Amino acid sequence: MYENLPYNERGEKILCEESGKNSHMRMDVRIQRLEAGQQVMLLDQEKETAVLLLAGKVVFAFGGRTQEASRRSVFLDKPYCLHGCRGMEMNITAIEESRLLIQQTTNSRDFDTMCYTPEDCILQEFGSSQWDGTAHRQVLTVFDYESAPYSNLVLGEVLHKPGCWSSYPPHCHPQPELYYYEFDKPQGFGVGFEGEGCYRVEDQGCLTIAPMCAHQQVAAPGYRMYYAWLIRHLEGDPWKKTRIVVPDHAWLV
Repeated sequence: MYENLPYNERGEKILCEESGKNSHMRMDVRIQRLEAGQQVMLLDQEKETAVLLLAGKVVFAFGGRTQEASRRSVFLDKPYCLHGCRGMEMNITAIEESRLLIQQTTNSRDFDTMCYTPEDCILQEFGSSQWDGTAHRQVLTVFDYESAPYSNLVLGEVLHKPGCWSSYPPHCHPQPELYYYEFDKPQGFGVGFEGEGCYRVEDQGCLTIAPMCAHQQVAAPGYRMYYAWLIRHLEGDPWKKTRIVVPDHAWLV
């Protein structure tokens, strides 16, 4: 299902809630806008928390440490991300107008807080030599099961060329996934698929992808598309780069 709702009076855009809206995603995800000088404090006794800087300049404060983080846009710079376990207090102060993506889910494990910097985030090229380059994209993984097996979450980004496809070939997996989109121009658009449904996707909208629904994306020519991809592991069945290709399209592999 796709939606693009306005921000509320607290500067939040709620994408899903573990025990509420879009609960089949099994995680809390929101976009938080901060004005210069504004601060947000995060502390949950049951849930792990990841805070991804989308744009702006902030100071992360956690466990007696601080880290300044800046990002001109998702298209120009790789991200900073703060990731901590339940009971870890995080304070984020905006030095200038900023936007954050905040991802949380229940996790009883304790682990050390990680502050991922652009140098820590691996950016990979995919699809340049396949299908005449029509699915050429860059994929950045902040953390996943391989790098953070203690987490119940996966967080990454895709930089998508105009007129091209990604999340391709059409595939699915048992774990729920959410895409949050941005475009290099506010009027930019593309199409996101969930199973047999397809949706016009626009700047700062999101697509929730139910378990075992095939999903793929395409961007309109002339518009660069970005999306953050967020996955919730299942108990006993974590996402380990799991891709079940739709049988009709298996020949593409």
